[in-house]
Amino acid sequence: QLQASGGGLVQAGGSLRLACAASGRTFRRNVMAWFRQAPGKEREFVAVISWRAGSTSYADSVKGRFTISRDNDNDAVYLQMISLKPEDTAIYYCAARPPLLGLAFRQSDYNYWGQGTLVTVSN
Repeated sequence: QLQASGGGLVQAGGSLRLACAASGRTFRRNVMAWFRQAPGKEREFVAVISWRAGSTSYADSVKGRFTISRDNDNDAVYLQMISLKPEDTAIYYCAARPPLLGLAFRQSDYNYWGQGTLVTVSN
């Protein structure tokens, strides 16, 4: 139901734009978020956006470098990443909460998950 794409290999300092597309149902009224899981580490929160796109929040580690946005007409969410660092290397997952709920930062608050897209940042 959620399909993440846009990952790849990039050099440190480079940029990537991840996309998360909905299929089979709409997520226009769902809070959407990106999480990531680095090798050997637990999955962690990256960014979240309200269903009307009026509110966003970011992990401190990506603040100022990553921007989450959404296009409700096309039922898609994006993560623009700039100034990438090797420590940003991870599988990135998009996720959605049940409809009409507020922002949340824990994995357990999200019911719908995409399959993940791998981002690798080299030195």
